[in-house]
Amino acid sequence: MISADDGKALRIDSALAVRDPGWFHIERVRRLSAGLEYLAKGRISAILLDLSLPDSEGIQTFEKLFEIAPDIPILVLGGENQELAAAEAVRRGAQDYLLPNNLDSYSLPRALRTAIQRKFVEDALYVEKERALVTLNSIGDAVLCTNVSGDITYMNLVAETMTGWSHQEALGQPLNAVFNIVDSLSRKQLANPLEIAIRENRSVGLKDTCVLIRRDGFESAIDDSASPIHNRKGTIIGAVIVFHDVTVERALSLQLLRAAQFDALTNLPNRALLANRIALAISLAHRQKAFVAVLFLDLDHFKYINDSLGHAIGDRLLQSVAKRLCENLRASDTVCRQGGDEFIILLTQITHSEDAAVGAKKILLSFNAPHLIGKHSLLIDASIGSSVYPEPCIARRKLGETRIGPSRRR
Repeated sequence: MISADDGKALRIDSALAVRDPGWFHIERVRRLSAGLEYLAKGRISAILLDLSLPDSEGIQTFEKLFEIAPDIPILVLGGENQELAAAEAVRRGAQDYLLPNNLDSYSLPRALRTAIQRKFVEDALYVEKERALVTLNSIGDAVLCTNVSGDITYMNLVAETMTGWSHQEALGQPLNAVFNIVDSLSRKQLANPLEIAIRENRSVGLKDTCVLIRRDGFESAIDDSASPIHNRKGTIIGAVIVFHDVTVERALSLQLLRAAQFDALTNLPNRALLANRIALAISLAHRQKAFVAVLFLDLDHFKYINDSLGHAIGDRLLQSVAKRLCENLRASDTVCRQGGDEFIILLTQITHSEDAAVGAKKILLSFNAPHLIGKHSLLIDASIGSSVYPEPCIARRKLGETRIGPSRRR
């Protein structure tokens, strides 16, 4: 207790002794300077402060004390005509104020107990809040919260890094201004997941093609989930979204998918992907009354290349053949490596069945030009068989003689 009023101090001692004998221990000083020195000696549960002291007067008395002891609950002892000053002290951080008629054995202990308990609860909540913040800032996921209006109320450190916004800058901003997400394929703005979570009162996730655009324009693929936040009555008071960068995982998934559908050497579709495209082409041809042709191409005497020049040269020749086949076909057609030196060509949306033979001849003519592989100029021929849907016909065409041999290889 910091008070120079002996009568007031006696009333306080008596009120506390009657109501709770031994529960409160009061240390009294008469001057503010003495009170500030005493606070440095040990733990104090609460402070009873008189605003009229020999060395300080009015609201400045509270401000000087509060600056030194902001974490200790302060109850202001208001005297006659000091209620306004006492109320102002409460507005600036005091726990409560007590007028002379409140210094009885009921009101005074009750006010002290309430102030001390409130401070205890505030400290416990602060510890829990700090623990939660440390936890949220330690996890690898970004966490972002909004109120029911969609304005940002919290971001952890990962969210700051991924969005490019600091917590201070983002606080109170609309979610769409900070959390800018688009579809990676259509580039259209995606619906706000938190608005959906609040409106439908359920957890929601984003599309697999979701991309977050950072404040500086950098893009990262993300995966997330958004959920509504309820108060103890079950009323929705906001929403939280948890998201993380899946750029590497998504790229790896695409690589694995490509590896399952494309030939590693030539980067052409493999048999599994070709089978799907043939089934689709036949279905479309049936509806559109068009034709589909499948050409089977085999390189003549390719084994001689591998045996004489090595598999490395043979692989590069296969890559060159694959490139040439693609260059001589339409974008709607498909070239597939069947395996070894065998290729399958799918010709779609052809008007006449004879067009398959025209396409085969064009491909064979493309083999007239040599393949430049390092220091070697290689000529190789091919044989082609064809089948046409819906008019099955099988043909085999061969252009000239095989021209691979020691005399023609340079």
